[in-house]
Amino acid sequence: MRLHLHLLSDSTGETLENIAKAALAQYDDVETVRHFWPMVRTEAHLERILAEIAQNPGLVVFTLVNPATRRILEARCAALGLPAVAPLDPVNDALSAMLGQPAKARPGRQHALDAAYFARVDAIQWTIAHDDGLAHEEWEEADIVLAGVSRSSKTPTSIYLANRGYKTANIPVVVESPPPPILYALRRPLVVGLTTSADRLIQVRRNRLLSMGQRADTDYVQEEAVLREIAFARRMFADHGWPVIDVTRRSIEETAAAIVSLVRERRPE
Repeated sequence: MRLHLHLLSDSTGETLENIAKAALAQYDDVETVRHFWPMVRTEAHLERILAEIAQNPGLVVFTLVNPATRRILEARCAALGLPAVAPLDPVNDALSAMLGQPAKARPGRQHALDAAYFARVDAIQWTIAHDDGLAHEEWEEADIVLAGVSRSSKTPTSIYLANRGYKTANIPVVVESPPPPILYALRRPLVVGLTTSADRLIQVRRNRLLSMGQRADTDYVQEEAVLREIAFARRMFADHGWPVIDVTRRSIEETAAAIVSLVRERRPE
């Protein structure tokens, strides 16, 4: 069985990840595709995530303390017919009743505000600001730069890596629009190419177009065009000697773990 699991947190998401791991350990033969969304604190950010949830429907588990943001998420999930679970609610309700006081609605209050915490937050902010080819003149500051064709999991992988403290930029590889020359001159960051199978890419793209109410019969999802894109990207990766990771059968966590291993091999800690 294949399950899309969406984890939304208004903080680092570590608590939520541990809850999900503990729960999933009770089930066999489940292929889980995790979509990890940390630092969800604005409605604009939530709207982008909701579009992804609609594209990949599944179980939504969240720890959002902002009432307005939470109401939007619950209402949209209800409209999509998807379960939305807040696992900390029973604990907070019991504590509130026992202590005679309401919980403080403060995101991430359990995390110590130490140097590592602020470095992680800085990495997340930096990564969001350098998504999808943005601010390429600052890429030399990155720890990692991900390159790949459209819908090859670059953004969610970047955010996952950022939550681990890695400043991560990403750039779409488009046949008609070459990347900026700075990509080929980077020294500090590790540049990694992400690739995937044509079948998976076509399915993901078609679902994306349909979820947005657009036609699903364009070159964007035509097999010949998609194969040409993938071949173009792979030639680029090979020409520049960049490591390549096939994400076809990998979860975001597995892809990120492989990238972190490459970073550590290059710059041992």
